[in-house]
Amino acid sequence: MTFSYTLVILYLMKTAISLPDTLYADVEETAKSMGIPRSQLFAKAVEEFINQHKKENITERYNSIYSKLNSSSISEIESASLENLRELTKDDTW
Repeated sequence: MTFSYTLVILYLMKTAISLPDTLYADVEETAKSMGIPRSQLFAKAVEEFINQHKKENITERYNSIYSKLNSSSISEIESASLENLRELTKDDTW
């Protein structure tokens, strides 16, 4: 049996933040109840916040694009899609 290992180097950045006492107490309690270190809780929270922000940016971009389409353009797109669907299913037995 052969054993091998892969060396993984993780670069971690330490940072200091200021929190209101009540929020700090909530963080302590939550981390303890989850059985994880405080720093891991902060990392997860920031990661979730950033992912949510990215999703919001995508939604905003879609809204911007679709707001520029006028209703006749949308009708043309819907009609084309309906025609494509009819063509694709014309020989189907229902």
